[in-house]
Amino acid sequence: MPYISVEGGLLSDEQKEQLVKRLTEVSSEIMNVPKEFFIVTLKELPDKNIGIGGRTIDKIKNEYSKNKN
Repeated sequence: MPYISVEGGLLSDEQKEQLVKRLTEVSSEIMNVPKEFFIVTLKELPDKNIGIGGRTIDKIKNEYSKNKN
């Protein structure tokens, strides 16, 4: 059984449903495996628990918002 795991920031319920559905559909099509065989898990992490380039995502988003305005 194919297993897909996604780790990332917080998502709305609608985003989770879309992500699980589309990952399953595309993977099923590419791999030629029935959708019913796929397992998808989503692991949500708060932005302050993810870092890129030595800075947490919450700080990067905050800086981006300031520069965008």
